Formats: sequence, C-alpha cells, structure tokens
Amino acid sequence: MKHIVKLLILLVAVSAFWIVLLETVVPRSYAWLLPVYFIVSLGCYGLLMVGVGLMHFPTCPQEAVLLQKDITEAKEFLKQKGVDVDYD
Repeated sequence: MKHIVKLLILLVAVSAFWIVLLETVVPRSYAWLLPVYFIVSLGCYGLLMVGVGLMHFPTCPQEAVLLQKDITEAKEFLKQKGVDVDYD
C-alpha cells in the first residue's frame, strides 16, 4: 500500500509541476516534449535503482555451503536411483 501512495503522490507532484511549467515557463513549442523527457527520466531512474540493488545484493556464504551440500545429497540420491548426473 505504501508504494501505491508514493506513486500517486509522485504522479500528482509531477503533474502539478508540468502544468505550472506549461502555463508559465515553457514555450508551447516545447510542451509536447515534456512527457517524453519524463518517461526517459523515469527509465533512467529505474535502471539506476536496479544497478544500486545489484551493487548492494547480499552474499550469503553460509547459504552457499548449504546449497552445495543439498546438491551433493541430491546427486547421491539420483545415483542410487540409476540416474547419471555427473557433467565432468
């Protein structure tokens, strides 16, 4: 629910800013470009957030060890059932 409220507030703020720019500052010949600039800016912001998320992605060495253990157990179980799982 919090994200919806944030998006709606952002949408209202950008719309208000856009209307003020259209009425006072921006010449009418450039007004049609503002939505395009907004969409490009939103895309850049999204890519930035994905990049920041990837840079701060947590590593879990304990979980990696447990996962390797589970993989080894699964391979042994499948070998007992007669399935060849070695890729070496």
